[in-house]
Amino acid sequence: MAGEWRETTLGEVVRLQRGHDLPDKERQAGPVPILGSFGVTGWHNQARATGPGVTVGRSGASIGVVSFITDDYWPLNTCMYVTDFMGNDPRFCYYWLGTLDLAAYNSGSAQPSLNRNYIYGLPVRIPEPPEQRAIAQVLSTLDDKIELNRRISETLEAMARAIFKSWFVDFDPVRAKVEGPDSGLPKEIADLFPDRFEESELGEILAGWGVGTLADLGILNPEVWTKETRPAELNYVDLSNTKWGRIEAVTSYEAADAPSRAQRVLRPADTIVGTVRPGNGSYAFISESGLTGSTGFAVLRPQAAQYAEFVYLAGTAADNIDTLAHLADGAAYPAVRPEVVAATPIVRPSDEVFGRFSRASGPLLAKVAQNERESRTLAALRDALLPRLLSGELRVGGWRGPMSDNV
Repeated sequence: MAGEWRETTLGEVVRLQRGHDLPDKERQAGPVPILGSFGVTGWHNQARATGPGVTVGRSGASIGVVSFITDDYWPLNTCMYVTDFMGNDPRFCYYWLGTLDLAAYNSGSAQPSLNRNYIYGLPVRIPEPPEQRAIAQVLSTLDDKIELNRRISETLEAMARAIFKSWFVDFDPVRAKVEGPDSGLPKEIADLFPDRFEESELGEILAGWGVGTLADLGILNPEVWTKETRPAELNYVDLSNTKWGRIEAVTSYEAADAPSRAQRVLRPADTIVGTVRPGNGSYAFISESGLTGSTGFAVLRPQAAQYAEFVYLAGTAADNIDTLAHLADGAAYPAVRPEVVAATPIVRPSDEVFGRFSRASGPLLAKVAQNERESRTLAALRDALLPRLLSGELRVGGWRGPMSDNV
């Protein structure tokens, strides 16, 4: 079967061109994605390339980073883009290019860079277009489901944050009582809110509510592994793989091989917030057992189950992440102490309101966690299939979707 694949060179499979300059001052808001060395980096009102498209990072750490776009786009000069797929399937070319060690073919200048003339002669093997399309369908079905999960999770978390903001920042239920219109909340929930405001050190808050900090609701860094308690295998969560509420990867290590920072014990309902470069958004809500976090996280464990969602949404609100970023100090690694995260100011309602909020937002965050776990499983399946499919070791037959057994 391997003989059905043809021997050729990279330059006979795709033709590449360096991207185009687009200074910030010339960018105009619009629907066209701008692709840089690591993928989409902004939006513009004009396209310079027709989709579907594939770009390849060409300098520094981005050498060989491959991105795919379905729509017309503007490729920046930090990448090269495919101008001609030479009759090959674009999505297949995206996956295939990603398996090549293009970083080994930098042009040898002081700043590592990728030159198309250095890689056009690279010997490669590829299948004919029908099999290319079948391979691309297998892999893209998995990627499309991962992307769908991401979009659904983004919407669900936005809903939870909207409820948090309405109840605890904008105080909409009380303003509705004061100003007259119906709040839209069920009566049993609306009745939990007072009907007037009062001044506090945080400004205007609801009558009878208190002010405090996250430390009043959550225990900071409650557990670390010791020599006696450290398990033989650690499932490690690092700052670099935790982005804007998503844990993108969990790495398993034998205890002896684990990074020295793998010390914080994580439990379901914990909130983790990155203290190094906090503006990078390295935060998440923990939903599964058996994880170990980096010491670069501040871990907040709710003192009561009904506080869990509030602690997460208050600690990781956009305004608070911005505040932490401005408080970070240190030239090489701007950081805040974990105590600064715990000192985040909050309003404190009654326990009845906490309970109602948990019941409203908890299912939304639980579904986000479910989607995240499914996506990690799908990504692992994709990553296992990809090298075998693109080497010809595994052939495609009758693919019907993620649950098919015909691969």
